[in-house]
Amino acid sequence: MKLRSAAPRRQCALSTAILAASAFAGTAYGQTTADTGTSNTKSVELEEVFVVAQRARRVSSGATNLDMEIKETPQSISVINAEQMEQFGADDLNQSLRMATGIQVEQTSTNLTQFLARGFEIKNTQIDGVGLPNGWGLVTNRIDTFGFEKLEVIRGANGLLTGVGNASGTINYVRKRPTNEAQGKLGVTVGSWDRRRVEADYSTPFNEAGTWAGRLVVANEESDSYLRDFESGTKFVYGVIDGQIGENGSLAFGYSWQEAKTDHGMWGALTFTDVDGNRLDWDRSASATQDWVHWNSTTKAAFVEYTHRLGDNWKVETSYNYRLYDHDSKIFMAYSLAGMDPVTHEGLYGWAYRSPYETEAHLVDVKLNGKFELFGRESEAMLGVSWAKSDGVDYYHPTDTTGVQFLALPPFPYAGDALPEPVWGAKAVYTTMDQEMKRVFGASRVALTDRFKAIVGFNWAEYTLDAVDNTLQRTDKTDRKFAPYAGLTFDFTDRVLGYVNYSYIFQPQEQVDISRGYLAPTKGTNYEAGVKMEWLDQRLLTTFAVFKAKQDGLATYVDTMFMEGYAYGYYRPVDVESEGIEFEATGKLSENVDVLLGYTYLRMDGEDGDDTYSWVPRRTANATITARVPNFTALSFGISGKWQSGIKGEEDYTFHPVYQDSYALVNAFAAWDIQPNITVRGNVFNITDEKYITSLYNVGYYGAPTHYSVSVDWRF
Repeated sequence: MKLRSAAPRRQCALSTAILAASAFAGTAYGQTTADTGTSNTKSVELEEVFVVAQRARRVSSGATNLDMEIKETPQSISVINAEQMEQFGADDLNQSLRMATGIQVEQTSTNLTQFLARGFEIKNTQIDGVGLPNGWGLVTNRIDTFGFEKLEVIRGANGLLTGVGNASGTINYVRKRPTNEAQGKLGVTVGSWDRRRVEADYSTPFNEAGTWAGRLVVANEESDSYLRDFESGTKFVYGVIDGQIGENGSLAFGYSWQEAKTDHGMWGALTFTDVDGNRLDWDRSASATQDWVHWNSTTKAAFVEYTHRLGDNWKVETSYNYRLYDHDSKIFMAYSLAGMDPVTHEGLYGWAYRSPYETEAHLVDVKLNGKFELFGRESEAMLGVSWAKSDGVDYYHPTDTTGVQFLALPPFPYAGDALPEPVWGAKAVYTTMDQEMKRVFGASRVALTDRFKAIVGFNWAEYTLDAVDNTLQRTDKTDRKFAPYAGLTFDFTDRVLGYVNYSYIFQPQEQVDISRGYLAPTKGTNYEAGVKMEWLDQRLLTTFAVFKAKQDGLATYVDTMFMEGYAYGYYRPVDVESEGIEFEATGKLSENVDVLLGYTYLRMDGEDGDDTYSWVPRRTANATITARVPNFTALSFGISGKWQSGIKGEEDYTFHPVYQDSYALVNAFAAWDIQPNITVRGNVFNITDEKYITSLYNVGYYGAPTHYSVSVDWRF
């Protein structure tokens, strides 16, 4: 029996254990300082230069933690900014990342999502450049994007940022920070399936000099769904304060809280083949859920950061981040052993699971970086140390073999009250997992000539895992690795830059084999070469990249073991290679037209030859175009689409593969500034009413049909 989506509690609980990666916040930004009238004019000017430079220049650290523009970074980087997310109504992470080049959003159930790049799962997720590896690559429940200024997608191996990494990439969430002037926004949205959303964002200086400021962001959303009985709600609050400490220091601290609730969601998904391998089609509202199903989570995060300038060219950045996550879930899966009866629609079995979970994480990071002169030219260096610790406890409530547990279900589709809630046993510990990472890292960009620059870096990481499962089997292991990074850039002209990079891959894995022993880290190499070119007076940036990666011992799902009262999925190590090309164009075609265009071509090879990971589309394309009417700039409109080539699920999922032809999803908006500070916007999602399956990685469910929303935003 093959049930990847039944990778039991790990996909419903430990999916968030190491998601500490996506709950940390990073670099401190100072506040603009006004003239205080003091006679020490020089001090005031230095203060302004220091703070304004930190706040105004939002550049990506890319793969290096160095202060470089995206064009100068020898790696492929895409950016989705707050304006694009607002225009297209992309207020959650899944919607936003669908606009990014080369990113595949795999929504395997209503509460679990995995992101892929270059054929592999993205397992590095950060906020403001700080985070831990997410070994499972899973995002649990809805993540609201209203608290982010932009999303950076850094494709390719990126171990210098976290100490570990694979060949996919890193998603870096850049949080909103206080602004230099008082400003605010209030927005209201209503939409299909009784969707209601209210959001507010306000930032203000606290004193006349403007040396301290704060920002508060809140959002609340509730909605029904096209899926039978599914309901969801999210509450989000984020506050941050930053300011100046003397002439050379800046301090920032903040706190965020998010509560995500879902009722009647799906764990796992639908069965799409019958016993003869023929395709079964259902209504888009089809769901295997039951009335007693829910999945509720709470995330609390706090951070404090201090940056101190050492002269004009050097600074020290220190940060401490804390995260507390917990959830409670009662979930249910309907799965097939060998396909369903084509006439009676029998052949499904039930699996119920109750999984409370909690984890606490800490991260301390200290970096020294700055500029120096070498060979008569300006160069840059960075050196840092970090310590991170995450302690999680995964509970479960065992069930006996009565009721729905592993027994035959009624013919599908059935009603939400067709199956009684199981009798749950007493709460017990399923797994405790304590993880710790220590690392020393550094990088330097050296100008060998005016046009030729070399970037070299290193990362030494020590990763420790101490885990005990419900059979009292203990895993206590430590992995250490020194990983180099190297890149070269060459400015052919002022507008054209060529680059190459090399990175060693080292990624600890939290998947287990058939005996529930943890797999060894995956290792490998990643290469990339490309050309970046600016057009139209530097308004448009194009990137063409060729990449190749090899990962040895990558955890690949095999099967599910059913035990008395619980079950677990087990994996095997597989060597996989990926290579391909990417193209992206982003920026402005004119004063009133913005574009983001991308294309990815991919080849993969492994144990199954070219069919390795057949659920990964080999070709994807994306296009986002927004414009304002030249003679009536109060009116704006845009269209955003994503296309992918055909895919198929694994043949051993239900002994018959599920195929999906190529398809495109297209969204659009039109907005009217009825007043300079009031905007009315209408959004249409899935304009062509495409009927598609959300994922064949775990075999998902049908995506949403055409739907709509109307928003009103008031800026003050």
